[in-house]
Amino acid sequence: MKSVIPKKHLGQHFLTAPDIAKKIADSLLFENYEEVLEIGPGTGILTQFLIPKTNRLKVVELDTESVAYLREHYPTLNEHILNEDFLKLDLLSVFEERPFAVIGNFPYNISSQIVFRVLEHRNQIPFFTGMFQKEVAERICEPPGSKKYGILSVLSQLYYETKYCFTVKPGVFHPPPKVDSAVIRFKRKENFSCPCDETLLFRVVKTSFQQRRKTLRNSLKSFGLPSNLTEDSIFALRPEKLSSTDFVALTQKIENGQFSSR
Repeated sequence: MKSVIPKKHLGQHFLTAPDIAKKIADSLLFENYEEVLEIGPGTGILTQFLIPKTNRLKVVELDTESVAYLREHYPTLNEHILNEDFLKLDLLSVFEERPFAVIGNFPYNISSQIVFRVLEHRNQIPFFTGMFQKEVAERICEPPGSKKYGILSVLSQLYYETKYCFTVKPGVFHPPPKVDSAVIRFKRKENFSCPCDETLLFRVVKTSFQQRRKTLRNSLKSFGLPSNLTEDSIFALRPEKLSSTDFVALTQKIENGQFSSR
């Protein structure tokens, strides 16, 4: 069949540079996992470099035209092509409780949602790597203290070691996006165990950054904390000043009601 036509509503920008695809594939470490899930393979430019690395590769692709192309050009993958939306995919039915890595040239319109889905399944996903819009990649890897630092930064860095690998210019995509791209990788912190209520932690982080220009004293008002607790000096800070571990400590104190003035 002819080449697949990129679809704007699916956020498709097909990578055309095999050397970059190979670099992404080569980032796989195969530590604590054997299976790999590629998201959005499109016409298989990354897939071709993944197939020789593992016989336990699965790909998930929503675009039926891309699925037909993959079936024709990569017949060994036929039983491992999932014509589904990753954001709705029942990962337990696909992998049961086995660990797996996630890799891909991610559609930029859902890349943040993909990160949150990976975080949701972090106990099963020890490694995650791929192509993002540069701005999103920078936010994920940004240290505390800047305007780029936010919800994705805190939660990603809490559970994973994140690394900004390299920048990719628009000219190696079809069609070229209007922004630069970047490849980043996540390697799970194997010895980390969150010592607080994680549901509360996610709520604290998200609520704090929803009004990021305000101090925590104001942005966390919806928690209904008593005034003697919010007198603690940490509440005079804005959320971008707190590291991921600072947010854990903050959540523990909210959870236990053990603030003390400093």
